[in-house]
Amino acid sequence: MVPFAGYEMPLQYRGIIAEHLHARSQAVLFDVSHMGQAILRGDGASEVLESLVVADLQGMAAGTERYTLMTNERGGIIDDLMVIQGGYYMVLVVNAARKDLDFAHLREHIGDRCQFDIREDRALLALQGPAAANVLARLAPPCRHMMFMTIENLKIGDIRCGISRSGYTGEDGFEITVPTEDAEQLARMLLQEPEVKPAGLGARDSLRLEAGLCLFGNDIDETTTPIEAGLTWTINKRRREEGGFPGAEIILRQMAEGPTRKRVGLQLDGKVPARAGTRITDRWGKELGVVTSGGYGPTVGGPVAMGYVDAEHAAPKTLVNLIVRGKPLAGRVAKLPFVDHRYAK
Repeated sequence: MVPFAGYEMPLQYRGIIAEHLHARSQAVLFDVSHMGQAILRGDGASEVLESLVVADLQGMAAGTERYTLMTNERGGIIDDLMVIQGGYYMVLVVNAARKDLDFAHLREHIGDRCQFDIREDRALLALQGPAAANVLARLAPPCRHMMFMTIENLKIGDIRCGISRSGYTGEDGFEITVPTEDAEQLARMLLQEPEVKPAGLGARDSLRLEAGLCLFGNDIDETTTPIEAGLTWTINKRRREEGGFPGAEIILRQMAEGPTRKRVGLQLDGKVPARAGTRITDRWGKELGVVTSGGYGPTVGGPVAMGYVDAEHAAPKTLVNLIVRGKPLAGRVAKLPFVDHRYAK
């Protein structure tokens, strides 16, 4: 158990590599109840929330989910979050380390235009891996027909749950919001299935790194724009044309002209990983940028990393050095993700 975002969290149960590989081959269960959940109610909920994020929320169909970014006036990312369109309400899931700041920011800007409630009475479980659909279909058969980024309110056993076909591992899977008092019963029910094993923070991090997915505080923060982070795809066509979100002028200008730095994948020769904070140089020692996330990729079978480099050095296969313990290690810019996504589409 380790401290994480104000909680005691399991780093591993039976080994990070074993849990990682089980997620890629079968299914694992994460307890992600530390994430912040909230609900926004009212006729104008989509429009109100859309004024704070880059996504086209008004164009979302009921029963769908979207990954989006809450931005500041400088174009930086306050947080990345999931938004569920429920019709007359919106459900938000935000990062644990940012939830107090996020919720205060939302209350300040929403005011009395909508009803905003934090869902302290909800837990959140993530079932991830290629066997996840078969496992959950035994307990809640309609979930088999769900597509990626859709939601259903279903019963698992006698427990009423909100189920979204989503996750942050690059694998097919589900995130399940459940009343807190039912969370342990649901977790035990899922772990009784033969394909499912528990997994902790270590595998959660290595899986999302291989999938090329950002971790707030490492790969994105309030000084990083969506364009620099390679998250241009989160800005839908209407928002690109109309703007209307914080920092839109800066973000849309970067989209048109290109940023001066870019998030890239990095692969190292050899077996030594480059951790966050590692300097990136060219082969002659010129500083290019810094690693923001790095470690061993069990599926890849070697060290992988993400970081920011000058835009002119961001092309895949560009040769670089990573300065680990004062020594330059040979590497190259790599296309993201390192492992193909396998979402249900």
